[in-house]
Amino acid sequence: MKYDKLIIYYFSGTGNAKNAAMWIIDMAQKNGLKTELINIDRFKTIAVPEVSKKTLIGFCSPTHGFNMPPLVLEFIVRFPRLHNNDVFILNTRGGLKLSRLFLPGLSGVAQILPALVLMFKGFRIVGMQPLDLPSNWLYIHPGLKKEVIKSIYTRCNRIVNEFATILLAGKRKYKALLSLPIDLAIVPLAFGYYFIGRFFLAKTLVATDACNNCNACILECPVEAIKTVNDMPYWTYKCESCMRCINICPHRAIETAHGFSSLVVIVFYVLISPLLVFFLNYYGILDIINQSNLFGQFWFLVEPAILVLLVFAGYRLLHYLMKFHIVNRVITYSSLSKFKFWRRYKSPKHKILKVNGEIELIKKVSGKKPN
Repeated sequence: MKYDKLIIYYFSGTGNAKNAAMWIIDMAQKNGLKTELINIDRFKTIAVPEVSKKTLIGFCSPTHGFNMPPLVLEFIVRFPRLHNNDVFILNTRGGLKLSRLFLPGLSGVAQILPALVLMFKGFRIVGMQPLDLPSNWLYIHPGLKKEVIKSIYTRCNRIVNEFATILLAGKRKYKALLSLPIDLAIVPLAFGYYFIGRFFLAKTLVATDACNNCNACILECPVEAIKTVNDMPYWTYKCESCMRCINICPHRAIETAHGFSSLVVIVFYVLISPLLVFFLNYYGILDIINQSNLFGQFWFLVEPAILVLLVFAGYRLLHYLMKFHIVNRVITYSSLSKFKFWRRYKSPKHKILKVNGEIELIKKVSGKKPN
């Protein structure tokens, strides 16, 4: 074997990326390698275990809005330069299934950007693998059915085992490059999500009357984005939409506020945006912008920024009003996630086979065992 040790750093909202990392750990242990699996939830500092040139390092993460989550990207940017070690990147992305057809997700810059950062740091990229595990974006669709999840997992387990076998044999595999043309085409969407979209989505989760302040969502949030305000959970701009909180809530008290989100968008595009254009035109500012042929660029930057500010202001008001029972009920029943058909997502559990008696290493600032 080319390697004698494998270290995988992972971040996982609902368990997909963690399971993929565990599959690779299993393969490595079966081949006699020492292994370490390190969760980067809430990391403050980066403690790098002892490595040699025969150490393979991996980064496993979900894909959020065609990006690596900001937490993971920051971790990779801050990761120290080592001894020209080999590294691989595995990103899980929203896989779906239509009848017998498996539908892939999209990576966007989730592979490209971290690969460039790692190459700049002097690492050798030996593997780039996207993995279409079940989509968990409850903003858009309900959790998948158990039988669909099982079939997607069976397929992805085989893909990961093949990927791990190739890497551990000292070979290289760049499956992510096959979708590079599509990924490059959606780069504008990826940047739009990173700078605008994620802040909008961060303000669409609410706790309903079913919440008993057990604080499970606060304790398990990987980026400490949830805090208590007026005795209710409050989602801050740091939220990375990993969907962990809504899926682990023992009382199913967290909802995606579809009604609120739709209302904000309608108010903005039907009322506020036209009014803004009217006032710009009334005071002659629009003529100045049009003369410089910069209106398209100006509006492209200004309109989303104002929308996000409106969402932030609206969310603060909504959070205050949620203490009133009638408002709470209206928001609850205008959220699709309230209804039984809008299933939560639970990834299958996977336990590492401790072939060498190796202990899973967890780095978590809170000291809690991750879900």
